[in-house]
Amino acid sequence: MPRASMQWHARQLRKAGYTPHIFSYATVAGGPEAAVPALLETLREPCDILAHSLGGLVAVHALQQEPELPVRRVVCLGSPLCGSAAATGMARLPLGARTLGRSVGLLRDGCPPWTGPAELGMVAGDSPIGLGQMFGRFAGRSDGTVAVAETRIDGLADHIVLPTSHTGLLLSARAARQVAHFLAHGRFVHDAG
Repeated sequence: MPRASMQWHARQLRKAGYTPHIFSYATVAGGPEAAVPALLETLREPCDILAHSLGGLVAVHALQQEPELPVRRVVCLGSPLCGSAAATGMARLPLGARTLGRSVGLLRDGCPPWTGPAELGMVAGDSPIGLGQMFGRFAGRSDGTVAVAETRIDGLADHIVLPTSHTGLLLSARAARQVAHFLAHGRFVHDAG
């Protein structure tokens, strides 16, 4: 994803008193193998992470390789940490496999359960608007690209579902408030009832 995809959240985090740094990488040509070493290098100083979709997989994968890094909290937005049915379906198609590039394995397989010291939170969406439905069958609710069940990896500190689509998570004021709360407290705000 281009850096611009996280600009709105960066502005919201700045308003909440954080100093965001946007990390971008080539998902097709470079893939996780190229992104992880560069990301690990940027995580040598104490920090928190906010990542969307594949970015969450890359971040969790990196931290599973080097769990001693000084990362306090990680918030994933719609990341299929358990693997993606849409990516699996898309990878079966010649053009789909090329579109996913070197990220196909991580998208398809996901990550092992989280056991790292950083607190890991997940904001999932359940407004099924997205092209992912064309490639994968979702059991239960989805954001149109990722099933809510695909975001529930063992070891999460907290998980919340908001009424938004996968792409909508990038511009959701509710998601931004939940991100800021998790980064400050290690938990989301769950409305009573």
